[in-house]
Amino acid sequence: MVEKFGKIALEEHFIPENFMDYWLPSVEGLPPAAIEYLRKSLFDMGDARIEKMDKNGVDIAVLSIAGPGAQCDKDSNVATRRARESNDFLVEKIARHPTRYRGFAHLGMQQPKEDAKELERCVKEFGFVGALINGQTNGRYLDEDFFAPLWEASQALKAPLYLHPGDPEQTYAALKGQLQLRRPAWEWTVETATHALRMVFNGTFERFPNARLILGHMGETIPYGLWRFDSRAKFNASPTKRTQPPSFYIKRNLAVTISGVNSIEPLQCALGALGTDKVMFAADYPFENMEDASDFIDTAGISDDVRKKVCSGNAAALLGIKI
Repeated sequence: MVEKFGKIALEEHFIPENFMDYWLPSVEGLPPAAIEYLRKSLFDMGDARIEKMDKNGVDIAVLSIAGPGAQCDKDSNVATRRARESNDFLVEKIARHPTRYRGFAHLGMQQPKEDAKELERCVKEFGFVGALINGQTNGRYLDEDFFAPLWEASQALKAPLYLHPGDPEQTYAALKGQLQLRRPAWEWTVETATHALRMVFNGTFERFPNARLILGHMGETIPYGLWRFDSRAKFNASPTKRTQPPSFYIKRNLAVTISGVNSIEPLQCALGALGTDKVMFAADYPFENMEDASDFIDTAGISDDVRKKVCSGNAAALLGIKI
C-alpha cells in the first residue's frame, strides 16, 4: 500500500477584493460561472480553504497573488504601493492561520530597488519565503540588468523567486485567433519557458550563483530540453556571459513544482533531469483541482522516499519551512 505524506503546496492563489481590476482581464472569455467560482475561491482564505487542505493532506499552503497583480499597472509608483498593500493584507490573513499558511511576496517589479526593499521587509518582518513574479513586466524580463537589485536581495536573503506564467506583451502571431491555445493551454508555457531560458542563457545565474528560481507546471517543458540546449549552445558562436553549459545552471539554480501537471511521464522526466531534490508539490488552487493533485502524488509510481521529498521535504529545505 502506498504511504501518504503531508504536503506543502507552493502555487496556491488568493486575491484581495480591491485587486479585481487587475485580475479580471486574465480570465476574459471564461464562462461567467467559472469566473464566479474562481472569484469566491480566491477571496476565501478561511475555513473553506482550510477544510479542503485538510481533506487532501495539505499541511501548509504558500499563498500568492493571482496574476498579474500590480505588475501590470502602468504607474510604477502605484504598482509599488499596491504591491506593498497586498503584502500587508496577506500577512494579516496568515496571522489567523499561522500554522497552515506561508506567503510569497508580491512585488510591483517596476522599481527594482524598492522591490528589493519590499522583499527584505516581507522576509525579515513577515516570514515570507520568497516572492512570486507573474511573468514579464511591461516588456521587461528578469535577465535584464534592470532587475539586478532584486536578484541581489533574493540571493542574500536566500528567498527564491517563483516565476509564474503571465501574458506576453503581445500575442505571438501563430496564436492569434487560436483561443484554445491561448494562455494556460500553451501560450503561457512558451512565454514562461522562454523567460526562464533567457536567464539561463544570458548569464543571470553566472552573476548570481546562489539565486534560486522556481517554475511551476513541471518546469514549463524545460526538463525535456537539457541535451538540446547544451548542443545548440555549443553550435552557436554568439558571445555569452556563461562559463558553463545551460544544463549546469538549470540543474543548479532551478527547482520546479508539479502544479497543474498530474501525469507520471513528466514527473519522471523532471525527477530524472533535475534530480529528486528539485521537484515539489503544488496544486495551483483554485485554477486546478486540489483533489486531483493530491491523489496524483499520493499514488504516483515513485518510491516513498522520493514521494516524501516531493510532498514536503524539498520545499521545506529550499524555503526554510518547518512543519
